[in-house]
Amino acid sequence: MNNVLSRPLAKQPATKETSMTKKTDMGMLISHFLEAVTSVHKAHLKVTGPGSYAAHTAMGAFYDEIGDLADNIAESYQGVTEQLLAIPESKQTVLSNASDCVSYLNDLYGKVNEIQKTCPYSEIINDLDNVKSLINSTKYKLIFLK
Repeated sequence: MNNVLSRPLAKQPATKETSMTKKTDMGMLISHFLEAVTSVHKAHLKVTGPGSYAAHTAMGAFYDEIGDLADNIAESYQGVTEQLLAIPESKQTVLSNASDCVSYLNDLYGKVNEIQKTCPYSEIINDLDNVKSLINSTKYKLIFLK
């Protein structure tokens, strides 16, 4: 009787997606997520005026979650490709208010979409969908909860 648990796990084959270009794209996206922690956190600390409490709370929830999502995606990606990502430095974005934050989140959403188009790993695509959901809920709070 064959015991499935006693067989060694098959190594997942490398795909063309693990090329340097794709690794660089994913590494840059992770860098953008980590940059978002700081950029949105700084904006969260200086938001004032009508609706500022709602914006403060929405931005706080975003920066609390995006770092963990970035870490999970990076680790999962490195596991599936069996290669470490190069995570470059990225330019710090300065956000002055909730409107700037919405524009910034729209841009980040577009970057996620672009990576998803070329990613062959459904689990990574799903993890990136969680980032898009976080972006969407944050935008909703920033736009409509005043």
